[in-house]
Amino acid sequence: MGIFAAVGVLLPFPYYYWLWTNPQAWVNLCGKDKDPSKVMAYVSHFLKLLQFISLFSVSTLAWPPPLYFWPLFGFGQFLNFRVYQLLGEAGTYYGVRFGKNVPWVTEFPFGVIRDPQYVGSVMSLFACLSWVPFHYILLWTLGYVFIIHMESKEDPATRAKPIS
Repeated sequence: MGIFAAVGVLLPFPYYYWLWTNPQAWVNLCGKDKDPSKVMAYVSHFLKLLQFISLFSVSTLAWPPPLYFWPLFGFGQFLNFRVYQLLGEAGTYYGVRFGKNVPWVTEFPFGVIRDPQYVGSVMSLFACLSWVPFHYILLWTLGYVFIIHMESKEDPATRAKPIS
């Protein structure tokens, strides 16, 4: 396993862990004039780009993809887009942890699929198995499993207080 590719795949997870466990520090760091969810989104997109570059560095691309690619990738991305559509930026990027009021959502896929954004991401990753060595997909998936476990233990008392 290429160490740089493995580190690149795992790069966002310590960041998410730190934000989840230190939301007040993040809100303070962002300051009064910056939305902590928006800043998190910017940093997350940059880290996602580094993840993709890491995967691309160890990939062997061939066209056309196998038939299993289309339903896995298509439904996985549908779940990701649907979650973002329903939760918005604040709901997707830890707004509740940063002291925002994010309404509870029960529309599909919520209430049907537990952790639909992560399920969609894992489906999209496994769709790429014909191009990316399995151990990188597994490593990324284990990162999501870690985050799912971490986020399942949210203590409302540890949420950040907005800066006034």
